[in-house]
Amino acid sequence: MTHHTLNKSLRQLAVGVLAGLIGLTASYTASAAETESAMARGGRLYDKHFKENNTTKPDADHASYPHKGGKYGKDASWRCKECHGWDYKGKDGAYASGGHATGIKGINGAAGKDAAAITAIMKDGTHGYTDKQLSAKDMEDLALFVSKGQIDMGKYVDATTKKAKGNAAKGEAYFNTLCAGCHGVDGKKVKDAPPIGSVADNPYEMLHKVMNGQPGEGMPALRALDPQIAVDIVSYLPQLPK
Repeated sequence: MTHHTLNKSLRQLAVGVLAGLIGLTASYTASAAETESAMARGGRLYDKHFKENNTTKPDADHASYPHKGGKYGKDASWRCKECHGWDYKGKDGAYASGGHATGIKGINGAAGKDAAAITAIMKDGTHGYTDKQLSAKDMEDLALFVSKGQIDMGKYVDATTKKAKGNAAKGEAYFNTLCAGCHGVDGKKVKDAPPIGSVADNPYEMLHKVMNGQPGEGMPALRALDPQIAVDIVSYLPQLPK
């Protein structure tokens, strides 16, 4: 092999390796983006699955829900958040007491577990979700959220003061540029929803929704951004008019 031929072969090899690396990077980026999107959708299913996937609204209490005929409505008993909490800690978190207390443990213990095992739990006798309520894709996204999509609420919300650990001034700028187009700078623009300022006293719920979006709506999910952006927004929301 001549020196010229060797150099040509090495150049071709380098080009091939570079193309492969670019392809792998593009594939990884696309895969990561799809994962973030699926986790966000799983978070919306955790919030209110029948609104997100447009299935029939439950008209009977969940068999495992302890407050039969509760004041929040029978459909509420089928919402994951109603038993396991917005902070994912269930009886060991914000729902340890009060009207939403059920004595049921959270999903935080399932973080990092195999998604297939989580799906099996959702179908077992305790949870009882059917294929009509949650499709295979719904199960997959919800299990992904439980396994990999939970954030450490304790890191971002002060459990004593019940306030987000953010910068409200930064949150105002983020809200006005990211959220106000739909919600209005006063948080009152969405006509079929209450003013944001009137429901912003639960930072766990607000953070969950800012990160994952509102079920069945076109609300952007900020999950792929730095979580502190969402925390800063949640810190600002209580300042909006009620």
